[in-house]
Amino acid sequence: MRALLRLLAASLVLLAAACGPAGKPSFKATDITGVEYGRTLRLTDHTGRERSLEDFKGSVVVLFFGFTHCPDVCPTTLAGMRAVMDRLGEDAKRVQVLFVTIDPERDTKELLAQYVPAFHPSFVGLYGDADATARAAKEFKVFYQKVPGTTPGTYTMDHSAGSYVFDPQGRLRLYVRHGANPDDIAADIALLLAGR
Repeated sequence: MRALLRLLAASLVLLAAACGPAGKPSFKATDITGVEYGRTLRLTDHTGRERSLEDFKGSVVVLFFGFTHCPDVCPTTLAGMRAVMDRLGEDAKRVQVLFVTIDPERDTKELLAQYVPAFHPSFVGLYGDADATARAAKEFKVFYQKVPGTTPGTYTMDHSAGSYVFDPQGRLRLYVRHGANPDDIAADIALLLAGR
């Protein structure tokens, strides 16, 4: 009986550690549950198929805006998400990473098809024309602008660097800052997969 009581007490301590006040989950990322933005997204994936957020209900979705010519933030974010997938093990099958290009001028379907899945075969690249890209960025309050280079084709893009995380019901729940620890992101995703 004492062993059972100890086990029950240990379980309650673990449960309390995973929750904040009033039983709310204690996320490492910024909890943005209930915000009035980030509700719609309609773009084309790197296979040419039209996609929306509704297509991924049932999975935790991690959404990031970037571009393939990005020298640092974008590849490190995608590499970090690869590390998160590794940490999640079998649960990674219930996670979808979406990379939305903010550079439709250069990021063709073919380039996205090579670049994005190179980080993880399940990752999906999304693109649209300039208007669709602007609508998507506005919906998620993402800043981006072209920065001229020495020649017309060598421009770069300044852009917001965080990721958005949706729960399996399709609700926007978290904002993950660039450079977040993969262990922390994996822990947050595990909470969302558990229905928190």
